[in-house]
Amino acid sequence: MSTLEQIEAAILSLPSNDFEKLRHWFFDMDYQRWDEQLERDIADGSLEALAEFKAGHCREI
Repeated sequence: MSTLEQIEAAILSLPSNDFEKLRHWFFDMDYQRWDEQLERDIADGSLEALAEFKAGHCREI
């Protein structure tokens, strides 16, 4: 059994209260990683929309 399969099995056996805590932790971690990636993209200029905005190439929608 792979590590992922072990994790899945452990999650399936969690009581409801612990599952809810895990779900919140997981979503918080996911959002944190997304924010970190966004900050890295901004810092290295990978966001084309931000570059377009700074260059004045935007219009009202």
